[in-house]
Amino acid sequence: MANADCIVLMGGNMAEAHPVGFQWVVEARSRGARVIHVDPRFTRTSANADRHIAIRAGSDVVLLGALINHVLTEDLYFHDYVVAYTNAASKISADFRDTDDLDGLFSGFDPESGTYDQSSWQYTGERDETLTDEHTVFQILRRHFARYTPEMVRDMCGISPDEFAYLATSITDNSGRERTTCFGYATGWTQHTLGAQFIRSAAILQMLLGNIGRPGSGIMALRGHASIQGSTDIPTLFNLLPGYLPMPSVGKHDTFADYIAAVGPKDEKGYWAYADAYLVSLLKAWFGDAATADNDWAYDYLPRLDGPLGTYQTTVKMLDGEVDGYFILGQNPAVGSANGRQQRLAMAQLKWLVVRDLNMIESATWWKEGPEITSGELRTEDIGTEVFFMPAATHVEKAGSFTQTQRMVQWRHQAVQPPGQAQSELDFFYELGAAIRRKLAGSTDERDRPLLAMTWDYPLDEHGDPDPEAVLSEINGSWIDGPDAGKNLTSFTQMRADGSTAGGCWIYTGVYADATNHAARRTPHGGPGLTQSEWGWVWPADRRILYNRASADPDGKPWSERKKYMWWDADAGRWAGPDVPDFPVDRAPHAPGDPERGGADALAGDDAFIMQPDGKAWLFAPTGMVDGPLPAHYEPQESPVANSLYTQQQAPARVMFPRSDNMDAPSAGTPGSDVYPYVFTTYRLTEHHTAGGMSRWSPYLAELQPEMFCEISPELAAARGLENEGWATIISPRAAIEARVLVTDRVKSLRINGRDVEQVGLPYHWGVGSDAVVSGDAANDLIGVTLDPNTQIQESKAGSCDVIAGRRPTGEALLALVAEYQQRAGVTTETDNVRLTKRTDSDQEDD
Repeated sequence: MANADCIVLMGGNMAEAHPVGFQWVVEARSRGARVIHVDPRFTRTSANADRHIAIRAGSDVVLLGALINHVLTEDLYFHDYVVAYTNAASKISADFRDTDDLDGLFSGFDPESGTYDQSSWQYTGERDETLTDEHTVFQILRRHFARYTPEMVRDMCGISPDEFAYLATSITDNSGRERTTCFGYATGWTQHTLGAQFIRSAAILQMLLGNIGRPGSGIMALRGHASIQGSTDIPTLFNLLPGYLPMPSVGKHDTFADYIAAVGPKDEKGYWAYADAYLVSLLKAWFGDAATADNDWAYDYLPRLDGPLGTYQTTVKMLDGEVDGYFILGQNPAVGSANGRQQRLAMAQLKWLVVRDLNMIESATWWKEGPEITSGELRTEDIGTEVFFMPAATHVEKAGSFTQTQRMVQWRHQAVQPPGQAQSELDFFYELGAAIRRKLAGSTDERDRPLLAMTWDYPLDEHGDPDPEAVLSEINGSWIDGPDAGKNLTSFTQMRADGSTAGGCWIYTGVYADATNHAARRTPHGGPGLTQSEWGWVWPADRRILYNRASADPDGKPWSERKKYMWWDADAGRWAGPDVPDFPVDRAPHAPGDPERGGADALAGDDAFIMQPDGKAWLFAPTGMVDGPLPAHYEPQESPVANSLYTQQQAPARVMFPRSDNMDAPSAGTPGSDVYPYVFTTYRLTEHHTAGGMSRWSPYLAELQPEMFCEISPELAAARGLENEGWATIISPRAAIEARVLVTDRVKSLRINGRDVEQVGLPYHWGVGSDAVVSGDAANDLIGVTLDPNTQIQESKAGSCDVIAGRRPTGEALLALVAEYQQRAGVTTETDNVRLTKRTDSDQEDD
């Protein structure tokens, strides 16, 4: 980011939520880079930017789509980069139908299941490098984004044509051969029913402008606290195995052969063709001698998914009595998850609950002092859930690794021993696993075999706890057989599918090469080199910029001296530069690939995107995105604004939970939408940490941000009789909360489709309980549960509400207030939970 000429921060508040990383944005600006912040609120990031552009929450695809349209219609795209490195020239099936043809749908949609048959989205196998054929990706892109205009941005986002022109000019003037633009986003993009498509929109824009694989380019997924990146790399996610290998699914990956054929076909280009080596090495790391060729490397020990099983699906199963026990680790769902009431009611249906935390968080105390106890919905004496609280070690009381925004693995050393019985996650789960294995010792039950077969033999320190570096070594991988048996692998390319290697996460191979903890490198300033490569270790292979083959032109020459990074050294016969080449190191620029061999051997000298099966960056995604090959704008699940681009109001493939404990506000164009007329959005503050477990118990941090508050515009304050520092009650179809009022022009009244739309900003760090230094109502209680179908992430960043002056009622009166609003709006479980939406002509005229 420090090498960018323009930085667009959108879908996040980097200065406040990622203050350490923001130093590089400040450095870029001091070097002359232009910094633009696009956000519903003027924040600390805005104060450090050249310009803040206010946007309506949830309308980002309209803005990004208009920028794409501008680049295409004004011929501002980086032609040579686009033709060589993207799939712009690839031709798509003539059966494909776009959203213009089907009024907001792509071809293949099944309204019964809410899923797409992607067969009409596929390549024909032909290319037209003139980009003129109507079936090329490039021409499909032109047609698709044609309706995304500056006027549409004005009407749907609340952004003036002058502001749009400033943003468009800033990006295009700072892209191309000599200059690069970088985007940074956070949960303001991800937490939407089409959040993955927000990011796809930015990726398409960056591909068109040549802003991937080069210094100061790309899209940074800003990670808000320790090892969020690590939690997806070595996952806590239900649908992934380590290294982004998919979890096997019923009917799709029933056998090992099925899995490999689907995940790593040998006839495709790129490094996914070696998925068999990655998976076999993983299974050898987990099951050791029990994983053999005869039993397909213990593949059948892995569970099979029969559908999505994320946090919110599990919550529903808890409510329905299908879950006996639940572990809460490093999170506080009673405060931090969407629809907090639903979370707390679900926990009341469990037999047992284990909470591991530093403090007695609300997820451990809801049964005696939660909002539902106060309202009378729950009585402590009626709750059968047995709650076990296990004290956890803090980050300074344990050793281990963090993986950060830039894929950097950094080691933290233990500063002090944890107090009392507090344990690290490693120590807790090691002991739990050992205890379970002792109880199962001697069992002949087949279902116990995976637990008994696990490798669970880590060296112990003087306290009897497993050595964290031994775990890192296992993750890195090692040779099992041959002359190097016992030695650590140095590269994932050494992994084998014959059982001779073991490794816990293929993308981390090299972090412990030569039995050295490279994550612990801390040379000041990262050493003298451009890439700062002597600080930490970056996956994969310690390369600092992904797809860096694209930093050179098809001939292997830098696009410019100013942005020189990697290049082909003809004399040495290899790729050279300050970074580790993200490409076969000896593959010449014009070398043909060998399709017969597949994998890395099939990559031609200009196939810069080595993880794609055709070696190209995908402007159009024929597979991989379950809700469409291109981004299209849909309104949030509930919105007081009608979709002006299509009559399809909401994302048709979104994941819905139509339940009486998860009601939605009527959207624009349907009766009752005026009952919840305002948009609310959530965000975080520097002084508090997510759901507050690490900050609201600290008197110093609590003093800095002592009370829950809402940010509103002067116009909304006047309309609702709200006074600065007074109280407001915010009501959604799920709950009503109270907050102190902050009247500020940092939140603008936006003109949308000819009428003013007000937005309410809500930090989400407070919860109700007596143990913390400060408490307050939880913003997430207001949020409904509807999910992005690609990621299963909830829509937290845009919802509908009303705001009234004064404190909320208590007890049964609080429930009555929420119910009275539901009744006035005519809310039912069907509200907003219809797949296909068609508005009447009069509705469209009103819009």
